[in-house]
Amino acid sequence: MSILVTGAAGFVGNNTVRRLVELGKPVRAMVHNKQKATIRLGDIIGKIELVEGDVTDREGIKPLFRDVSAVVHTAAIALERGGRTYETVNFQGTVNVADAAKEAGVRRFIYISQNGADASAPYRFLASKGKGEDYVMQSGMAATALRPSAIFGLQDEFFNTFARLVKLTPLIFPLIGGGEALFQPVSVDDVVAAIVKALEDDATVGQRLGLGGLEVLTLEEIERRVLQALNAKRALVAVPVGLLRLPVFLMEKLLPGAPVNRNLLDLLAVPNVVADNALPQLGIEPKPFNGEHIAYLRHNSAGQALRKFFTNATVN
Repeated sequence: MSILVTGAAGFVGNNTVRRLVELGKPVRAMVHNKQKATIRLGDIIGKIELVEGDVTDREGIKPLFRDVSAVVHTAAIALERGGRTYETVNFQGTVNVADAAKEAGVRRFIYISQNGADASAPYRFLASKGKGEDYVMQSGMAATALRPSAIFGLQDEFFNTFARLVKLTPLIFPLIGGGEALFQPVSVDDVVAAIVKALEDDATVGQRLGLGGLEVLTLEEIERRVLQALNAKRALVAVPVGLLRLPVFLMEKLLPGAPVNRNLLDLLAVPNVVADNALPQLGIEPKPFNGEHIAYLRHNSAGQALRKFFTNATVN
């Protein structure tokens, strides 16, 4: 019986697949983009069962859940592109995955939610994740929801975006919204460790566990640490969120790999801080967002930044 990981070519997904393979677990890796999967998982394809599936295809994914003992559902979108919306992917896609798992007799289900997810939230991204989380937790399966703050690591799309933008801005760098937004960055290694722990520990069944890093940081502190990791110096210039709405709107319309959208810009008003961090409870010591843990940011280049923004290419 395999562990099925949805979104297996994504940031959290491929790191989860790799860790499960290291532990000798049989893994069925469900991917939406096979080309991306080849880039991210090419070196271990011989050790996993790679299958194509789209969480929005309710009937098409059902056969993929046969002979599966547990599901780790990581598939989700933070940015809406090509008609794929928060509602169709994050919510209805989760409904489709949960229903397929339950119909196939899957017992264990780990849902990668989001810190601040709430079905009643006025923000569509958080609402979509909250509705999906509620559906999974009420499904009747032995479910656990993990709710991480902003996740950092080699392939992240949040902190790497700052590094890419630094490469394209030689003198000044925008301090978005004055840099006051709060985050508790958590390492992808710690999130994956929490996934593995949840799979092994039935005491986590029925729980919604917040996952946060070692420190609560302002956006200004994060930007300064990104600059430090890159050995770069920029003058930080405060830019009100209101002034960014038009350029962000234009990026949404013109750039296939736009680094942000207006929905995510609005989320800066919501503190991304974990009130009750479950990592210590799970026996995991959170990694700090500094030093060697963010050295991966140096892998970015101006060329990679342009490829990502103008073609949405997988660059790391």
